[in-house]
Amino acid sequence: MRTTNQRRSLARTFALACALAPAAAWGQGGVKVSGFIDAGIYRDIDQAWKVGPIQRSNLAFSGGEDLGGGVAFTFRLSTRFETDTGTLEESNKPLWHDEATVGLTGAFGSIQVGRRMDALYANDWIFDPWNYYDRIASPGWDLWRRNFASDPTANRGGTPDWGRLNNGIFYDSPDLAGFTLHLSGSPESAPGDRNKALMTALRYQHANGAAMIARGRNSAGDTVSFVGLKLIRSAWSVMGGYDLSKSGASTARALTLGASVNVGPMTYRAGVGRVDVDGVREEKMLGLGVKRALSKRTSVYADFARKVYPARAASTYGVGMVHTF
Repeated sequence: MRTTNQRRSLARTFALACALAPAAAWGQGGVKVSGFIDAGIYRDIDQAWKVGPIQRSNLAFSGGEDLGGGVAFTFRLSTRFETDTGTLEESNKPLWHDEATVGLTGAFGSIQVGRRMDALYANDWIFDPWNYYDRIASPGWDLWRRNFASDPTANRGGTPDWGRLNNGIFYDSPDLAGFTLHLSGSPESAPGDRNKALMTALRYQHANGAAMIARGRNSAGDTVSFVGLKLIRSAWSVMGGYDLSKSGASTARALTLGASVNVGPMTYRAGVGRVDVDGVREEKMLGLGVKRALSKRTSVYADFARKVYPARAASTYGVGMVHTF
């Protein structure tokens, strides 16, 4: 549980950042405040009713400076928080859990240094109907990467982070006929590490669809391979992802399929998937959702999922509202 001093420190940090950001934006023209606020009421897989973010709420400060010659300096600080309590997303995560990077952009692409999503997590979300961002219905959220943490010791107490890499170097190439190359890794090694983290992802993006292949390892020697495909036709899209992760002698195989369709202000989503760990079906699920846009930035939504495990099954469902700024 977060202490009173920690809560006060977090509150002071947010207050100071919010007070300084508008002044910086006026004075330099290079600081942007953005975010994603989500809150809902839902029944979780433990069959308990909860209030809080069904997706993830975040607050970000980003910006940069033109250095001339087509090169610019960039930075981004982003944190994720619980809308039901105002605290950080989880007590073991740092203040700038979501991202803390500085970098350079230009004709060569972009290079960033710090903490950020690795090359796989930063790009695989387009192959999930919920953008890999929904705790109720997203098959990717539930099933991908069972045996792979991007950084096994990234958070407080040496706990793992599924998605973000500390002490990292990140490269995103410019677009070349729809193809982009994404690399992430860390030159640092800690006691007990088997190797240095390294991730490579190649992504193709087109108006009619997308494809991606990725392969990587973390500092513990765990590996992951991912293939994603997406077909887009006017208002609808279908997609799928196959994820293979290995940790020691354990192998997890996850397969997901999904679809979404836009009808006016409504978006309908569906997804199915399963994950087998060492030949045993660990989970299979069906997710359904509907979202209604109230404006360009505000939406309401409802989600449902049926999840089946080896010894039990559970239904989870909820409604929520989201606003981006």
